[in-house]
Amino acid sequence: MTEERQPAGSAVPQTRTARHRRIVDILGRQPVRSQSQLAKLLADDGLSVTQATLSRDLDELGAVKIRNTGGELIYAVPSEGGFRTPQAPLGESAKEVRMARLAEELLISAEASANLVVLRTPPGAAQFLSSVIDQAQLHDILGTVAGDDTVLLITRHPTGGQRLADHLLRLVQRQQDSSGEG
Repeated sequence: MTEERQPAGSAVPQTRTARHRRIVDILGRQPVRSQSQLAKLLADDGLSVTQATLSRDLDELGAVKIRNTGGELIYAVPSEGGFRTPQAPLGESAKEVRMARLAEELLISAEASANLVVLRTPPGAAQFLSSVIDQAQLHDILGTVAGDDTVLLITRHPTGGQRLADHLLRLVQRQQDSSGEG
């Protein structure tokens, strides 16, 4: 497994925020089984921390130990965008399955115009759904913008909105069919 490290001679700010960002980056990139392993990885990047500081940082970040797909206990932090359940890194199909499951729960409607898709959700759920869509990294989506109950998806193709809306609605329908709802 290749590890991303700061280039030799580059300075890493010794601030709490920079340290938290680095911890999140490391935990999202590779399995970390212990605080001592994480402390070594941080030290390799020029961030020296005590065990007490690292423990406090992990607590502030909401990090927990979860089982990855290989059955190992590793540290994970909740995803950005409001999704508070820590997740091990997922494969592409698992990301789309997760997106479909959450879209089934949150998607009220999907309407398209040219390269735009407007998704309606219950109040307060748009940023959550938008974050999950972003994490799925669908090639056809150029970007997302979320409000309180509306997500705007922008497609790469000038007329791709309807195709994307139909795709999302099919995902929801398949999820409902597989869960016995409908």
